[in-house]
Amino acid sequence: MQTPTIIALALYFVLMLAIGVYAWKRSGDDSEGYLLGGRNLHPAVAALSAGASDMSGWLLLGLPGALYASGLVEAWIGIGLFAGALVNWFVVAPRLRQQSVDYGNALTIPAFLANRFPDKATALRVVSAIIIVVFFAVYSAASLVAGGKLFESTFLDGTIMGLSPYMAGVLLTALVVLAYTAIGGFLAVSLTDFVQGIIMVTALVIMPLVILYGDGGGGISQMRETLAGVDPEFLGMFGGLTVIGFLSAVTWGLGYFGQPHIIVRFMAVRAGGVPMARNIAMTWMGVALVGAIGIGLAGRAYVERNPGIVLDDPETIFILLANTLFHPFVTGFLLAALLAAIMSTISSQLLVASSSLTEDFYRLFLKKNASEREAVNVGRISTVIVALAAIVIASDSNSGVLALVSNAWAGFGAAFGPLIILSLTWSRMTGAGAVAGLVVGAGVVMAWIALGWNAAFMGGPGVYEIIPGFAAAWLAIWGVSLATGSAARTASL
Repeated sequence: MQTPTIIALALYFVLMLAIGVYAWKRSGDDSEGYLLGGRNLHPAVAALSAGASDMSGWLLLGLPGALYASGLVEAWIGIGLFAGALVNWFVVAPRLRQQSVDYGNALTIPAFLANRFPDKATALRVVSAIIIVVFFAVYSAASLVAGGKLFESTFLDGTIMGLSPYMAGVLLTALVVLAYTAIGGFLAVSLTDFVQGIIMVTALVIMPLVILYGDGGGGISQMRETLAGVDPEFLGMFGGLTVIGFLSAVTWGLGYFGQPHIIVRFMAVRAGGVPMARNIAMTWMGVALVGAIGIGLAGRAYVERNPGIVLDDPETIFILLANTLFHPFVTGFLLAALLAAIMSTISSQLLVASSSLTEDFYRLFLKKNASEREAVNVGRISTVIVALAAIVIASDSNSGVLALVSNAWAGFGAAFGPLIILSLTWSRMTGAGAVAGLVVGAGVVMAWIALGWNAAFMGGPGVYEIIPGFAAAWLAIWGVSLATGSAARTASL
């Protein structure tokens, strides 16, 4: 790695830490300030924070890698995500912002569910907190894998402080994120997300344009010609696409309703700010997804035109192009964009997981009367614990970013998605139905993965686990709520 690149990356790390210190001085010592930024986030900050924490390293590694390997058919994942995010902003955001205040000023998703269904409060808080911690350890590990791949692709030879480049990347990424997250809490995470979101979308616009129209790029027409030589259906939206494959791609959008690190932004935006935040978030997301798709397709065309380039891992196409096409200082900026995608997601996930450990375990079972300062300190310790678990999972350098993300995304989407939607919109839902939805949704997803049915199902292609998990959770909530609601009404007569 050249000196200008190292300088650019160092400046990025310093900026993130500086924002963490700024947020620490601005945040209060109470839990609402540490966990939700006082519920006073500017709509623009909430919007980019939701987007940046959502997209993670898969936006610059996983999605371009899928497009690079399989063609435009993989864009259905992005289309499904965009549709799901849009519905999420319209259906969940305004209701959750208001109802989380109305039901006891809840600071976490488990606390909101407990306040919404007080007869099953303890069960809901414990089960949802377990799901959050387990799946966020996996999800955070996916982002750390992306950080490891960045260093592994950049430092091709030798070791860094006695560690392999991959593990050095995993540890350095985790260390910086831990520093500003533990110090500054939700405000630090949101402000860094805002800056990281700007860096990410800038890189996603610049790189495809340089590939297409830079020296020897040839534009879109040249790209089409080159990719047609790879496969006549490479730029087809339906080439080789089965019904199951289509559903498995577009149903990624179902996951949005149950991602705690995303929907918690809805709880934190200032009153009346949801419409503005929605418009900003969806514009940002649209541009970012188009840019990621462009990198995958244009990157494949570039590699095909330059046979001397060898790319062993399609998920590193962004890194290869950053190192090949740009001045070293600009390369540093582009790699910082990748780190931004990685770190914005890890920080959000660590904070949500630590908040659940603090509010839904420590304060619930160990010390109910813990002071606000003590709760904040426990939250910081919990952040470190979850990060260590993620580091252990990420230590396998053969892990795939998109594969880990898809498993965690499905777990959250199935466990919390139907639960959040129905708890906000259906008055007949009961606490027993809520618990059933959590357990059934998470259980079906884990069983589906364990049985390998996401890879091959009944002799055919795999079915994405969010489909059976989401459907089963919805039916469980509906059936158990009707049964227990009828029983409760009968008993009262």
